[in-house]
Amino acid sequence: MSRQLTIRYDDDLAEEIDRLATSEGISRNRAVLRLLRKGTGLDAPATVENVIGDALNWFIGTWTEQQARELEDALEEFEKIDAELWT
Repeated sequence: MSRQLTIRYDDDLAEEIDRLATSEGISRNRAVLRLLRKGTGLDAPATVENVIGDALNWFIGTWTEQQARELEDALEEFEKIDAELWT
């Protein structure tokens, strides 16, 4: 059964709907339905082994160059190989 619903939404949500519709090549209506089903848990993501999910995609590109350098500097110690442990 198909039902109709009229809602009011803000510009941020409109942008996300348009982004999804454009990236997936689908209508805005289908994008809204996909987001609603995902949000309600009706379309649980398929479990696939050896696949990294997209849960942190929002985080990509959010660091400044200084923050990235600080992280690289902090991780530098882990790049060193202790030769005594490998002999």
